[in-house]
Amino acid sequence: MSLRIVVTVKYVPDATGDRHFADDLTVDRDDVDGLLSELDEYAVEQALRIAEEADEVTVTVVTVGPEDAKDALRKALSMGADKAIHVEDDDLHGTDALGTSLVLAKAIEKADYDLVVSGMASTDGAMGVVPALLAERLGVPQVTLLSEVSVEGGVVKGRRDGDAASEQLEARLPAVVSVTDQSGDARYPSFKGIMAAKKKPVESWGLSDLDIDADEVGLEGAFTVVDAVAARPARTAGEIVKDEGEGGKRLAEFLASQKFI
Repeated sequence: MSLRIVVTVKYVPDATGDRHFADDLTVDRDDVDGLLSELDEYAVEQALRIAEEADEVTVTVVTVGPEDAKDALRKALSMGADKAIHVEDDDLHGTDALGTSLVLAKAIEKADYDLVVSGMASTDGAMGVVPALLAERLGVPQVTLLSEVSVEGGVVKGRRDGDAASEQLEARLPAVVSVTDQSGDARYPSFKGIMAAKKKPVESWGLSDLDIDADEVGLEGAFTVVDAVAARPARTAGEIVKDEGEGGKRLAEFLASQKFI
């Protein structure tokens, strides 16, 4: 029995770059380099590990984003994914998490799937709600924030680690799972993988291909909006305390003032 895995990935601005907002208060992606979200690399890795443990597994990566988002797909393909889907449309500009979940759900249904694997959050928005929204839209169970995941006999199993305990969870396929950055280091693409990725299929779909109206997505269809932004205050020099017998007391007072103790 074949297993169809779809991995959702996101093209995000490089966190080391000079990121800022455009005039419409969306992230300005033109003046900063982008890349595959690091947290989504863990999702790709776990999908590939599942594929290595089973026969007849197809791993498809899907993203929603501008033309440059193909770079994120190529990275996932070079890691070992089989094919990719790029949903690109000018009307998607400004789409929030709810709108993104709608587009992804439609694309995943069109692609056909047994298991959806996502990262725990994106490194730009960091909302962490899309996997749950996807499960709701697809009408399937969700098993989220896993640090360990496997598939056997039509059931996905995993371990969720909390502060005080770990839970063993499972759900019958089809299902949606998300994995954390503790699930296992993502592999580096080999030269062979990078060259092979150039020949792997990348389909491009627009909103019309998914039967989605433009007013359901974008800034106009967003349920969440950014009202105002402000630059982060410049870092100031720390206070230097010369220990003349009261250093410990001064340190305790400082920690108490910052509510660390």
